[in-house]
Amino acid sequence: MMKIAEVGNIIEFRGGLQGIVEKVNENSVIVDLTYMDNYRDLELDQRTVVNHKNYKIVKESAF
Repeated sequence: MMKIAEVGNIIEFRGGLQGIVEKVNENSVIVDLTYMDNYRDLELDQRTVVNHKNYKIVKESAF
């Protein structure tokens, strides 16, 4: 069984993108992408939705 991220966790998805989990939904998480140093260069939206099947937890929340 996969581990579901919690608010504050840093996750990696879609080939190396990383972000901080802001909200956990039943099937997905909402991720803040401004965590990445190169966020502005990538011209991405500030937030995105990622299905639980499509990410791995890089760092657990310190909360």
